[in-house]
Amino acid sequence: MTLTLPAPAKLNLFLHIVGRRPDGYHELQTLFQFLDYGDELTFTLTPGHAGVRLATPMPGVPDDDNLILRAARALETRAGRRLPGVTIAIDKRLPMGGGLGGGSSDAATTLLALNHLWRLGLDLDTLAGIGLGLGADVPVFVHGQAAFGEGVGERLTPAHPPEDWFVVLKPDCHTNTGKIFSEEGLTRDTPKIKIAPAFEGDASRYRNDCEDVVRKLYPEVNQSLEWLSQFGPARLTGTGACIFGRFPTESAARIIWESKPSGITGFVAKGVNLSPLHKKLTELE
Repeated sequence: MTLTLPAPAKLNLFLHIVGRRPDGYHELQTLFQFLDYGDELTFTLTPGHAGVRLATPMPGVPDDDNLILRAARALETRAGRRLPGVTIAIDKRLPMGGGLGGGSSDAATTLLALNHLWRLGLDLDTLAGIGLGLGADVPVFVHGQAAFGEGVGERLTPAHPPEDWFVVLKPDCHTNTGKIFSEEGLTRDTPKIKIAPAFEGDASRYRNDCEDVVRKLYPEVNQSLEWLSQFGPARLTGTGACIFGRFPTESAARIIWESKPSGITGFVAKGVNLSPLHKKLTELE
């Protein structure tokens, strides 16, 4: 009757904008990797009460915009029949708008959890298709494998980047994705990569094409990147405010973490190529 599952963070180890589509969306190439850190959702079936509800409303997020509720309702529609009610509680650890995929990950965990609890028997491709209607990052969380992403990020090829440790910092600001993608100075013509890179060798070949624009628009991100770059390559993830630095060991990452400037939040986590969500679901089988 109750199921608790993780909704892990992701990093865009790089993000290249390789073109613009007729519909105005940007063509991307990116490398997704999960972290062993994220939100946690608890699903409780309530057979006497139809419908889906949150145990506690999420501050600042109307229900109609909440990806957890939208995912659950999309799955109800796909099932086409009356289903037991469910109450969803969330332990929210990932910052909203940080570029870590928190909302998309919550939606994917909801799809997989309710597919399990409601015994719908839908496969991952079907669930990913439902997820794509909610957001471009939802499919990678549904499939649960580190991946080279193309299109708007929905065309996925499994990848196996090194599972290093990361310091993830969240400067005290909120970025606006629409504003970033509409900036004139945004690079939109990075040459395409023909194969999914393993992120080994010369890391300077890869970058986040949104980073220069975000640095200019958000001084807090620029300052954090300058600080973290003292200890090795640092990069923006997605179009959010969060930045990350890669380290070979947990101890090396924690030494840097403990010296971070005041006023910056974040965490230390390990990069993993199999989503913690899928690891947990496999244990349930």
